[in-house]
Amino acid sequence: MMNAVKTGSRQNTTTRKKWVNALLTVLFSVISIAYLYPLLVILMNSFKVKAYISRAPFDLPIGKMFAAGDNYANGIAKTNFFDALKWSVVITVLSVLVILLCTSMCAWFISRVNNKWSKAIYFLCIFSMVVPFQMVMFTLSKTANVLGLNTPIGIVVVYLGFGAGLAVFMFSGYMRSSPISIEESAMIDGCEPLRTFFSIVLPILQPTYISTGILETMWIWNDYLLPYLVLDLKRFKTIPIAVQYLKGGYGSVDMGAMMATLVMAIVPIILFYLASQKYIVSGVMAGAVKG
Repeated sequence: MMNAVKTGSRQNTTTRKKWVNALLTVLFSVISIAYLYPLLVILMNSFKVKAYISRAPFDLPIGKMFAAGDNYANGIAKTNFFDALKWSVVITVLSVLVILLCTSMCAWFISRVNNKWSKAIYFLCIFSMVVPFQMVMFTLSKTANVLGLNTPIGIVVVYLGFGAGLAVFMFSGYMRSSPISIEESAMIDGCEPLRTFFSIVLPILQPTYISTGILETMWIWNDYLLPYLVLDLKRFKTIPIAVQYLKGGYGSVDMGAMMATLVMAIVPIILFYLASQKYIVSGVMAGAVKG
């Protein structure tokens, strides 16, 4: 009798879990569709004749509404898209590489040297994550112009300052959870600090390098305000800035070209994210173990 009751209870529990899982699947599927729908609307409108984008934004681009590749050609021509793409790639790649290298070295120092200076540097990095960007943006713009940081190379230094907080936090958390014995063995064998870092520490930090690199890349690629305030816009424009130049006088906007340019701007970062998304969760979890 007791066995029958236990068996029935287990079956009810299993059935209940299946229903809960099914409901959660449906719920999160609806949420995912809701998040993806705006991107689908942009994609559809990028193939529409400009007059129909505002008139019928949610209709499929068929028949007389279909513009083929005209919007993409206009977007490339009006924004000088490939030049903006070049500067976006240069700024993003250089900034991410500099942030990863400098902050990982800084986090290694903070994790292995226990004194007031290392603690001060760590709390300064954490504090930089709390300060709103709007508090310093006007001062930053003036300082960048005075110091000659209004170039694609100079803005890398600015991004290092703003991106260091999160990166140091993630690297420090991972380093504090990793054993120091391997590094001590290398130093006993005569390995210098720089060689120890590149030969021992850097491979250990690989998961956090990947996840931090992904997060920093997505931030810098999509950033509009910082390049707009710092760069010399007569010579250098990133993709987000180039898109804004599609606005004409008196609020007029070439919506067809803008939609097409947005699609071209989104595609590279989506492909990058899809190719490396499996590293994000593992790296973030690893960096938060003892942060």
